[in-house]
Amino acid sequence: MRRLPVYLVLDTSGSMTGEPIEAVKNGVQMMISSLRQNPQAIETAFLSVITFDTTAQQIIPLTDLASFQMVDLKATGVTALGEALRLTAQKIESEVAKTTTEQKGDWKPLVFIMTDGIPTDNWENGLNEFKKAKVAFTVACGAGGGADTAILKQITDNVVSLDTADSASIGKFFQWVTASIGVTSTKVEDFGKEFTNFKELPPPPSELNIVV
Repeated sequence: MRRLPVYLVLDTSGSMTGEPIEAVKNGVQMMISSLRQNPQAIETAFLSVITFDTTAQQIIPLTDLASFQMVDLKATGVTALGEALRLTAQKIESEVAKTTTEQKGDWKPLVFIMTDGIPTDNWENGLNEFKKAKVAFTVACGAGGGADTAILKQITDNVVSLDTADSASIGKFFQWVTASIGVTSTKVEDFGKEFTNFKELPPPPSELNIVV
């Protein structure tokens, strides 16, 4: 079976304390329960969660939806986005099955990054490694006024921003991510085609500003 790997790369730095981090936890839970209702997604989508604060860590390795158990998130420390990009690239390299002459590998992964701040590490180094990873597409979300969308635009062309990092806005972001994973899993299951174009995804809700 060809899996559709999805990597959620989530900012858990100190500025996410309170409502934002709770909204992220709720958003992931809502996403999992919604995707479990989707017959294509339950067959193909596998999720991993990578968090970053003072360091980056993979708190959930690539896991099928039925087995996925969200862990508690704590907001603390600074914003090691570069380390998160490097770790994501390493996990894609080690976890995603490659196509060989004998078998088809997994579908190219989808990566969703969410941050409310500015990187505090040497993020360009991590970016160079991330750029080498073969992904279908990456979406980066800047939550609230503290995020630097110009930095996110260097990671990916597909950048959205939220005016506020409150539970309503973050909830809308996760609803859209859920819809995007659902549409992608249907496309790979039914048509055997990968998404490579942001425009093929469901249109973002009005709370998500597309950064051009």
